[in-house]
Amino acid sequence: MNTVIIDHALLLAAILFCIGLLGVLVRRNIILMLISMEVMLNATGLAFIAAGSYWGQADGQIMFIAVVTLGAAEVAVGLGLTLLLFKRYNSVDVDNLKQLRG
Repeated sequence: MNTVIIDHALLLAAILFCIGLLGVLVRRNIILMLISMEVMLNATGLAFIAAGSYWGQADGQIMFIAVVTLGAAEVAVGLGLTLLLFKRYNSVDVDNLKQLRG
């Protein structure tokens, strides 16, 4: 019965990761791209939790804590850069970043 549960959890993680990847590739708004990256990080966390639960180890939960910490740092840095870009260009559109090429 554990095989069915891990299969469903990994399938859900793969679907969430693909949705997040699609959001990063399609969106032009930096904030929506950050949200999509968070969905991708949560999908990897779900995969770690499912694998740890399947093997009966706490390693999946420890890795999930690391993923959440990485996500918090990514949001802090990303939102800080987004605020600076909005202050300079009055837009959070990724196409406006082409002007930063030097």
